Amino acid sequence: MMSVAFTELTGGAGCSIVSATPGPDLTAHGYRENEYAVHGIARSFAPSGASFAVVDTAAYTTRALVRRPIDTADFTGTVVVEWLNVSSGADAAPEYTYLSDELVRAGYVWVGISAQFTGIEGGHGSVGMALGSGPQSLAAKDPQRYGDLHHPGDAYCFDIFGTVCAALRQASDDSHPLGGLSVKHLLAVGESQSAMALTTYANHVVEVHDAIDGILIHSRAAGEMPFGDPGCGVDIATVFDADPATIRESLRIPVLIVQTETDVLTNFRFVRSRQPDTDRLRLWEIAGTAHADLHQIGPYEDLLGCPTPVNRGQQRFVLRAALSHLTRWAGGGTPPPSAPPLCVDDATDTFELDEIGNVRGGVRTPCVDVPTQVLSGIVSGELPRICLLFGSTTPADPDLLARRYRDTDDYLAQYRAATTEVIDAGFALEADREEILADARPDLVPAPTSNPSSPQSTVR
Repeated sequence: MMSVAFTELTGGAGCSIVSATPGPDLTAHGYRENEYAVHGIARSFAPSGASFAVVDTAAYTTRALVRRPIDTADFTGTVVVEWLNVSSGADAAPEYTYLSDELVRAGYVWVGISAQFTGIEGGHGSVGMALGSGPQSLAAKDPQRYGDLHHPGDAYCFDIFGTVCAALRQASDDSHPLGGLSVKHLLAVGESQSAMALTTYANHVVEVHDAIDGILIHSRAAGEMPFGDPGCGVDIATVFDADPATIRESLRIPVLIVQTETDVLTNFRFVRSRQPDTDRLRLWEIAGTAHADLHQIGPYEDLLGCPTPVNRGQQRFVLRAALSHLTRWAGGGTPPPSAPPLCVDDATDTFELDEIGNVRGGVRTPCVDVPTQVLSGIVSGELPRICLLFGSTTPADPDLLARRYRDTDDYLAQYRAATTEVIDAGFALEADREEILADARPDLVPAPTSNPSSPQSTVR
């Protein structure tokens, strides 16, 4: 096993990571944030039959961002390591945004690893969003803080990720990022491009490092990410034309795949890689969700320039439940519940929709089972790539809503019952009950015809 060393990063302009929403107040939750340079030697891999071969080695200095409880007694024992996402041309942590409320209230450690070339050296990205004046490395942005960072290319990203994960399990003195903590389990998580990378990692590399106890793969395409080349980032566009890849049956650790409508169809085409649940695999497809959504973009929705409001589905609650289930599963507990797939009409290659216009099947949340809006992960037309990823939210037919709900009290009663149902089914957490209830939209329910006044219907 390749060894690594950690050096804390300080000074300069502070931690550089793309995020539209700040997440929980770490100090208020008894957490601290530290950033580290990670030095080591990584191997590059290339396919070799059903396995892979080591091609060569190269030195690297990447970075790891650590958010951990200050009081060691508050640590749950599980470290969640996110493969940071580089689709914007810089490192971002979309899974932290979705999972952070559960992470801090349950006492997890979260670590974000700059596994890929673009996160350190900069790049154009793949989602059509230009950040700043163009590609710029972390060292160029902030030489005082990041001047020593260097990535040898995505040919080495899988070994970089795995060796850093292995080193995180070996907490020693206080100079170690997890010094003073006793790590019981380590889970890997990643969204979109990072999910495609983790699919490759699970299928080909994970046993090399023997460091990961479970993987949450969120919003992957049908294919898996290639091993990449030295000196550059991987061309993620090639994944969309790749052959379908399923998770291998011989994998010894549990994998939970969580997909949105966008991922199942569109050019992600995950429908081609569906596979049955096993004792080491669960697949959840969430109705009424998009690859990214309002929770991810927060106050910057208008900057996307999309013609309709972005998706306002409730995947954040399902993802938090997924993390909780995976934690128990990786520790030898019961597997997560199984879920039906989203309903796809094979003849038309489209989703089957209910009378409101929401997809049938899949993991059901209150906003689709007790609807006031049409929530979709599929957007048609000649639109920027970023708008295709963020889906849409459009008004439901008021006449259909009037037939479905007698009044707002009836709507709220149904919504509360659906909230209890999704929690009891295991696809949301009791700790999120009040936040789920706060998502209710009684203002969109038409007033009874006997009362001509009705609240103004708006999309928020």
